[in-house]
Amino acid sequence: MINKFSRQTASVILLLFLASSCFADSYGPIDFIEPTEKNEIWLNPGLLSYHFDQSRNFNAVNYGFGAEYKFSSVASLTAGTFRNSNYHQSNYIGAYWQPIAIGPINIGVVAGGFNGYPSNNNGGWFPAILPAFTVEGKWVGLNLIVIPTIGDRVSGSLSFQLKFKAFD
Repeated sequence: MINKFSRQTASVILLLFLASSCFADSYGPIDFIEPTEKNEIWLNPGLLSYHFDQSRNFNAVNYGFGAEYKFSSVASLTAGTFRNSNYHQSNYIGAYWQPIAIGPINIGVVAGGFNGYPSNNNGGWFPAILPAFTVEGKWVGLNLIVIPTIGDRVSGSLSFQLKFKAFD
């Protein structure tokens, strides 16, 4: 069962998406991002996670290494490794799609595969699609990934990924 905070977060994201899809290009602060070609490489040192269930001993400092290749203003490919919330090594590969902007915040999803979580596929690879928010400056950016609580299999969190542009 998804906890109340996760349901509220998912509801807000869904409402923002539905509201923005009613308009061709722009309405107030909600804009569709014009797809343009890019050629950027961003690097990150892992994640910081705020877990919704603070009563458990989760690892909140998820050191690792990741890279993101941004080939479009609305899409990028990502891969990396990090020490997950259960103190196991995890790997990921995926793609961001963020076609909506509210001010400087790009909104969309990250979809891909993850491993290293014993409660999911015995630590093997499993797919996931997660809400993702991104803010980028000239050389520094931040990805915020919302991970919902799903029963005993997934402990929800907000994961913050600081990233640095290595190539433009």
